[in-house]
Amino acid sequence: ENISDFSLNITDCTQVVVPEEVFFTVAAVGILENLLVLIAVIRNKNLHLPMYFFICSLAISDMLGSLYKTLENIFIILCKMGYLTRRGDFEKKLDDAMDSMFILSLLGSIFSLLAIAADRYITIFYALRYHNIMTLRRALVILAIIWTFCAGSSIAIALFSYEVATVIPFTILFPLMMFFILCLYVHMFLLARSHAKKIATLPTSAVHQRTNMKGAITLTIFLGVFLCCWAPFVLHILLARFCPHNPYCACYMSIFHVNGTLIMCNAIIDPMIYAFRSPELRSTFKKMLCCTR
Repeated sequence: ENISDFSLNITDCTQVVVPEEVFFTVAAVGILENLLVLIAVIRNKNLHLPMYFFICSLAISDMLGSLYKTLENIFIILCKMGYLTRRGDFEKKLDDAMDSMFILSLLGSIFSLLAIAADRYITIFYALRYHNIMTLRRALVILAIIWTFCAGSSIAIALFSYEVATVIPFTILFPLMMFFILCLYVHMFLLARSHAKKIATLPTSAVHQRTNMKGAITLTIFLGVFLCCWAPFVLHILLARFCPHNPYCACYMSIFHVNGTLIMCNAIIDPMIYAFRSPELRSTFKKMLCCTR
């Protein structure tokens, strides 16, 4: 907020403000949709598969992002009403806790997407051995490691967020992980056709190949939506840390509220992708909403 106030003095760009009602509405819809995904996977035993468990991990990350923005706006409203101060010890701890939640949401989303990408890669290129390689127990262990690492990293980054040595690795992690997933994609799609020809003699190879490629396309949509929704906010963090006095940087930072809204829109779009791309999950949603057996 201090950076935003300062930016008004060095640029002619008007700060874009999103009404609190919009924030709360978008956040509430995102939380409810992802909660519906979690309940659907828990209730339907046919969805108790590693892929859907990784999708649940992504849904939890989206929920944390929406919850973070909700708590942040409540905190700002209470400050404006005078119930909280901006420099108190309690407020500082509360702010660190919310920052940790935000970082946990970002890291959880990145590593969940990476786990989904690895799962799709194994499905396509090791289809016959997939159930031996990616067992349900291994998937749970992977998720436990991911969230333990993300929780520890988010606390450390939030506590030392004012250190350059902390900001640089955090900001580098985002493009690095995206580049790794992109390389995995390129390798996946380049070899998919040749791999399909090698297993073309198998009776159900065509069906499996279409199903696996559909999963890869779904992951591509996930990644595209994630980049569009999170990249502007990550760029804002970089500019705020390394060039806050530059008029062009300050002009970009004037749309801070819009970038925050995009994060919450990601939590709304992802469950729609699940429902659109997965017939089993879509059927479960219909049964839950219609209260049928």
